[in-house]
Amino acid sequence: MFTRIAGRYDLMNSLMTGGRHHAWRRIAATAVAPAPPGLALDLATGTGDLALAVRAVRPAHAVVAADFSEAMLRHARLKLAARGERRVWLLAGDALALPFRPATFACVVSAFLLRNLADLASGLAEMRRVTVRGGLVAALEITRPGLAGWDALFGLYFNRLVPLIGALVARDRTAYTYLPQSVERFVTPAELSRCMTDAGLRDVRHRRLGLGTIALHVGTA
Repeated sequence: MFTRIAGRYDLMNSLMTGGRHHAWRRIAATAVAPAPPGLALDLATGTGDLALAVRAVRPAHAVVAADFSEAMLRHARLKLAARGERRVWLLAGDALALPFRPATFACVVSAFLLRNLADLASGLAEMRRVTVRGGLVAALEITRPGLAGWDALFGLYFNRLVPLIGALVARDRTAYTYLPQSVERFVTPAELSRCMTDAGLRDVRHRRLGLGTIALHVGTA
């Protein structure tokens, strides 16, 4: 599915969020800026936007950017080349079985990955495993805002309008029907905090962005 939409992924993100997804990625990158010196890992990098945001706030350190979809990585490679960015290293990989030794990374970040995992607990455990002691793990996710009136309006937009935009722009209504359905099935921000704690992360905290529709979680390994 992600391979099918790779060519229109950036455009759809901008249309769906009014361009705000870049700001959310910058906030996530800033959250891991205080991590110890060393490599960063961007999981489910897509076309590389979060990896670039991390490079901007940690210019002395390289970023490994991994994704399950080769098509997404091809678009990321073109974007990095156009910007002359040589310290983001792309890698095809499975978030449930990361090809890295324990304590490889100073920080691990992801944007809109977790609700797509077949096994959330295993994915979080892998993120914790590859992070150094005292390193940071941060995750951006879409969530329902949880406010009665606004929640209903967001649900109308997300469940009705987004699939229509996906059909017209990405020519893939199925992918953009899956998107709101995956959010409906996913845990709440409070539940995700508990899952991260259960995975061995400490001092887990979260904040809402995008009028409550985006949650940023950060924990310490």
